[in-house]
Amino acid sequence: MKTIKNKHMKTIQLFLFASLFTLVSNTSFAQTQKTEKFKVSGNCGMCKKTIEKAAKDAGASYASWNKDLKELTVKYQSKSTDVSKIQQKVADAGYDNAGAKASDKAYENLPGCCQYDREAKKSTAKK
Repeated sequence: MKTIKNKHMKTIQLFLFASLFTLVSNTSFAQTQKTEKFKVSGNCGMCKKTIEKAAKDAGASYASWNKDLKELTVKYQSKSTDVSKIQQKVADAGYDNAGAKASDKAYENLPGCCQYDREAKKSTAKK
């Protein structure tokens, strides 16, 4: 009888340990995942595909660009990337955004339908 009790106790202890480990793992994961939204210029479905791919290439686990709002929502693990890296990768793909401006060359390489109206460069010359 004593042996059976010990076996059950060990099984219960193992179950509790596994449950605790799972709870701690899930809590740690949730604490490092971040969600950000920021403005990204663009026009069409091709823009959407390119912007979302660039964000994922920069480490986002989720990326969705809203064409009407010109807003990109990303989810990412803060241990592996950050919003500035994602913004830079999107700019490298040719799209100005809240955190980084695309180079003229990257913008000019976009297909014609994707070339959105850019803000005029601010002049530093005094009048």
